[in-house]
Amino acid sequence: MRSLLFTFCLFCLAFRLSAQDTTFLTYYEKSNFLGTPRYDETIDFCKKLDKASPLLQFTTFGKSPQGRALPLLIADRNGNFTPEAVRKSGNAVLLIQACIHAGESDGKDAGLMLLRDLIINKKNFQLLDHVTILFIPIFNTDGHERFGPYNRINQNGPEEMGWRTTAQNLNLNRDFMKADAPEMQQWLKLYKQWLPDFFVDCHVTDGADFQYTMTYALETNGSMEKNLTDWTRDICEIYLVAEMKKSGFPVFPYVQFRNWHDPRSGLTVGVAPPMLSQGYTAVQNRPGLLIETHMLKPYKARVSSTYTMLTHALSLLNREYKTLQTLTSKADEYTAGEPFRKEPFPVSFSESFADSTQIEFLGFDYTIDTSDLTGGLWFKYNNRKPATWQLTIFPDCKADKFVNLPEAYLIPPQCAAVISGLQLHGVQMTPLQHEVTCQVKSSWFRNVRWQQRSYEGHHKLSCELSDTLQLHTFPAGTMVVDMNQRTARIIAHLLEPASPDSYAAWGFFDAFLEQKEYSESYVMETMARKMIRENPALKAEFDQKKSSDKAFASDPDAMLNWFYSKSPYWDNRFGLYPVGRIINRSELEKIMH
Repeated sequence: MRSLLFTFCLFCLAFRLSAQDTTFLTYYEKSNFLGTPRYDETIDFCKKLDKASPLLQFTTFGKSPQGRALPLLIADRNGNFTPEAVRKSGNAVLLIQACIHAGESDGKDAGLMLLRDLIINKKNFQLLDHVTILFIPIFNTDGHERFGPYNRINQNGPEEMGWRTTAQNLNLNRDFMKADAPEMQQWLKLYKQWLPDFFVDCHVTDGADFQYTMTYALETNGSMEKNLTDWTRDICEIYLVAEMKKSGFPVFPYVQFRNWHDPRSGLTVGVAPPMLSQGYTAVQNRPGLLIETHMLKPYKARVSSTYTMLTHALSLLNREYKTLQTLTSKADEYTAGEPFRKEPFPVSFSESFADSTQIEFLGFDYTIDTSDLTGGLWFKYNNRKPATWQLTIFPDCKADKFVNLPEAYLIPPQCAAVISGLQLHGVQMTPLQHEVTCQVKSSWFRNVRWQQRSYEGHHKLSCELSDTLQLHTFPAGTMVVDMNQRTARIIAHLLEPASPDSYAAWGFFDAFLEQKEYSESYVMETMARKMIRENPALKAEFDQKKSSDKAFASDPDAMLNWFYSKSPYWDNRFGLYPVGRIINRSELEKIMH
C-alpha cells in the first residue's frame, strides 16, 4: 500500500511540475551562466528541491567554525536516505563534493543542475536506478562567504567567487589525514557513516595554458589495492575518457610538467598522498575521481564539462555497481588479512624516469622570454594559437619508502588527540583493561629537523629512525589497534612515523622530542672529568666528535650536554616514539586475554 501511495505521489508531482519547471532554474542559469550563488541562495535552492520531491532530501552534516551548516543533498529514486536503507537496497553510493576550495565553484553549479534535471525534470532518470547520490554543494562554507571578484587571479569567472581556504586559513584539501579543521572532522564522520563506493571531487586547476577544458586524476599508480586499481585503469578511466571525447570535451590526465609552466619540457604523473581527497579515498579502498577544469576556459564551458563528467560517472556506476561493490568488499577483506601485512607497505611515492613514451597533447603555442622586469622566465602565449605536440611523458611512479607492518599498534592513553583522530577515520580499537608489559618494536627519532616555514599550521618533521625490540610497559587505557581491519592502510599511513602523512610527521608527537631536564655546567664539568677517568674510550669518542663537528666543538653547552646524554641521569625516553608495535599475533593474543 505504501509503495502504491508513493508512486501516486510521484505521478502527481510530475504532472504538477511539468508546466512550471522553469521555476527550478539555478542562480547560475539565471545569470546567463556568469555567476554563482552565495551560501544562503544555495541553501534556499537545495531546500526548494527537497520540498518539491520525495526523492531528494536536504540535510546537514556539521557546522563550520563561523557557525554555518555544512549542506548535504541525498538523491535516491526509492526515497532511501539512510546508509542502512541504501545498503539494503543494493545501490552503490556516489559522493560528489564541490567547493572544498570555495573559489572553484564549477562543481556546485553543475551538481545543482544535475540533481534538478534528474529529480525534477526526470532527465536521464535511469541514472538513479542503481546509484544513490550524496552531494556536498559547498564543503568550505566559511571560505565560500569570503566572496568577491578578485579571489582567483588566474581564473576566468564566475563574476564573484569564494576563497580557497577556511576561516581558520586551512586548506581542506591538505587535511584529510590530520583533520585539524572542524569541517574535515565532520566530513570524516559522514564518510565513515556512508563509506561511499565512488567519490568525485570538483576543482579548477592552475598551471600552464592548454586546449583541454578538463583534466582528471584517478589513482592507478600503486596506492590502491591491485584489483581496484585494475578496474579503475582498465574500465573506469577508459570509459570516462571515451565518453567525454564523444561529448565534445576531450580530457587529459592531470599531469605535472618537468619544468613548471612548460609543457614541452615533458610530462610526469604522480600518486596523490592521502592528505588529498582522491588519495585519501584510495587508501580507504574506494576509487576517487579528481576533476580539474581549466582556469582560463569560460565559466559556462567549465560547468558544462563538469556536468557532463558527472553524468558519465553516474552512467558507469549504474553499469558497474555490482562489480565495484564486489571489488571494494574484496579489497577490504584483503587489507584486513595476513597476506597484506606480509608485504612491505609503501608510504610514499615519487616520479620514475626509468621509462617514457610519446603522447599527443593539445596545447597552445607559446614562447619563452627572459623578463626585463624580474629576470625570470616569461611564458608568452601567441594569441592562444592551438598546437598539437608529441610530448614525452614519464607514466610511472616508484615507491621510495616502505615499512613493515605489525600485527597491532599500542597507543598509550596520553596520546588522546591521536586516538580521537583515528576514531574519526573509522579505525577500530580496544582499550587495555590493566597494565601490560610486552615486547614491542619501538622507534627512536634521530637527527630531527623541523621545516622552517609553517605548512597548514604545522612545521613538518623529518628525521632518521632506528628500531629496537624491547620490553615496554603500557598502562590501562592503552588503545590496541589490531591491523585485522579494513582501515589498515589508513592506520599505517597515520602511525608509521616514516610516512609523510603520519601524525609524527605532522608534529603530533613533538613534545616527546623535547629535552626536559638539563644539567648545570658546574655540576657537569666535574662529572664529565670523572666519566672520562672511568671510561677512557669516552674521551676518544668526545675528541672524534669535536674534530668532525665544528659547531659542536665551539659550543661549550652542547659539549657538556653530550656528556650528560652519556650519563645514567639522561632521560631514557628522550626521542622514543610512544606508540609500540606488536610483531607477533601470539603476543597480541596474550595481552588481550
